[in-house]
Amino acid sequence: MKIFLIAILCGISIFIGFRFSKKYRQRQQFFQAIVMLCQKFDVEMNYSKERIKNIITNLDEKHKGRLFGLDSNFISFLNQEEELSKELLFKNIQFLKAEEKDLLFMFFKSLGRSDLDSQSKEIKNFLSRFDDILHTCEGENKKYGSLSVKLGFIASLFVIILFL
Repeated sequence: MKIFLIAILCGISIFIGFRFSKKYRQRQQFFQAIVMLCQKFDVEMNYSKERIKNIITNLDEKHKGRLFGLDSNFISFLNQEEELSKELLFKNIQFLKAEEKDLLFMFFKSLGRSDLDSQSKEIKNFLSRFDDILHTCEGENKKYGSLSVKLGFIASLFVIILFL
């Protein structure tokens, strides 16, 4: 019975460590997808003159999954189903910081509002800002994501030592 209790407590502490590291992984994956989306916008809008809605709907499933529903929320705005608001745009996205949400909201709000040259410059400006955030996220994921997992393992070892 004692070993069973130790195993359960170890499993819980390791799970908590992985759960804390998930936020950092999600932010990194999300901003990788945003950077890719900006690059795709820039290329598709400049060379094939593709519409924003078509660019977003033609994303592959891997990148759509990494956007955590942001793409479908924006598409519903483009379809005039709802007014664009932060609550609508970031529905079911809990891992972003407030300033990141503000920047993303400004980006999506400005899409399709100007001529092609201005839009391209604006996308490149946002791309450089998103790339900076991506580098920050990668650093935080390396630092804090692995730290959370390691602390989970250390906590489980502490539980084993405590109960033995």
